[in-house]
Amino acid sequence: MNLLDDLFRSEALEHVFSDTEYLQSLLHFEAALARSEAQAGIIPEPAVRAIVAKCQASLFDQEAIAAGAALSGNLAIPLIKQLTELVAKDDKDSSRFVHWGATSQDAIDTATILQLRRAFALIDQDLHHLTNTLAALAQTHRHTPIVARTWMQKALPSTFGFIVAGWLDAILRHRQRLNEIRPRVLTLQFGGAVGTLASLGDRGFAVAEILAHDLQLSLPAAPWHSHRDRIAEVATTLGLLSGSLAKIARDISLHSQTEIAELSEPAADGRGGSSTMPHKRNPLTCAVVLAAGLRVPPLVSTMLTSMIQEHQRGLGGWQAEWETLPDIVRLTGGALHHLTQMLPGLQVHADRMQQNLQSTNGLIFAEAVTFALAQHIGKTPAHHLLESACKKAFAENRHLKQVLQEDSSLRPYLAPAELESLFDAAKYLSSAGLFIDRILEEARLSAAPHSTA
Repeated sequence: MNLLDDLFRSEALEHVFSDTEYLQSLLHFEAALARSEAQAGIIPEPAVRAIVAKCQASLFDQEAIAAGAALSGNLAIPLIKQLTELVAKDDKDSSRFVHWGATSQDAIDTATILQLRRAFALIDQDLHHLTNTLAALAQTHRHTPIVARTWMQKALPSTFGFIVAGWLDAILRHRQRLNEIRPRVLTLQFGGAVGTLASLGDRGFAVAEILAHDLQLSLPAAPWHSHRDRIAEVATTLGLLSGSLAKIARDISLHSQTEIAELSEPAADGRGGSSTMPHKRNPLTCAVVLAAGLRVPPLVSTMLTSMIQEHQRGLGGWQAEWETLPDIVRLTGGALHHLTQMLPGLQVHADRMQQNLQSTNGLIFAEAVTFALAQHIGKTPAHHLLESACKKAFAENRHLKQVLQEDSSLRPYLAPAELESLFDAAKYLSSAGLFIDRILEEARLSAAPHSTA
């Protein structure tokens, strides 16, 4: 089913994980293998030219490969069969050197790594754009007052810029994680039947070195056929990213509720509309990102479970990765792309934020008064006094400041001017500005995309 691809996916990532591009990644391995073995003196140079000339996905019958995979157990076997036949049509002698000394998993795993390299670059580009957008939003609204909420209820004054800076801080950590896993993940898989490269004799390691260099991948200490931590780390890293993206989407969608109305996704013809209610402006992008946040974790669980593989080649666990990992990458990358596209047009309703901040009749300033009073009478007595005053203000639908002004027991400790200042939201933000600056500085230091490969 492809009808929902535009809704949930990123076009660029979809191209990377298309059938044609996957087959081409397998063929990149086969072409590089031939070049490397010729350089190591294992196969003749004419065979390289014959093999490389046929390593073009457009020459292959994809339906036949799919049918062959159903019988052979993987896509590499029917692909190699077709490649051998294509080479043999022009040069029968050279066809015997196709896939020389390698095993199907070498081709499949390395092809996956080549796809991941391209995916990482696309994901990091979107993370770069998202970082810039969030940094600009945090700076613009560093002084925009808003009520912070805990347990879904109004808590204390904050700023919208501080909330956005929290989103940005998480995104910066994800960029760092992706950058950190690249050296571990972008590595060659080449071990032959059981990882020893026995069929290449004493030149196996030399071929591996040349092959890694040809494909611009690192050379691992040893082949990793049944050790899947590298692949699982990609899944878990993207699982974490999808969770943070969904956190941002959850926050935006809650701020977009009619009763709160502090944020809105961009308006456009047909965007976020209802089939029956013309007035609706549904948070469309938030829904897409949240859907990915719900779908990815079970897929990550599959990848973690698939790590438990048998002996030198897994049965079932390896096969479980083939569709699961691309789904994780595509869903997470799609959510990231859509959020990155939406956020520059996010509508911030500062007037509504101010209204909601003031709508508690001053109750959100109770903590500020408590700590000011605690310096004179102790925290516990101050807490009890303010708790009683809050109950009275709520019951009588009066402003907390008015209730406290009428309490003569406070006058020896809090002068009228001091009490008045305790109900100023701008004066009860403490280190919020400092935290914003620290996060913006981190964003500045990571301004450039980590990779454009």
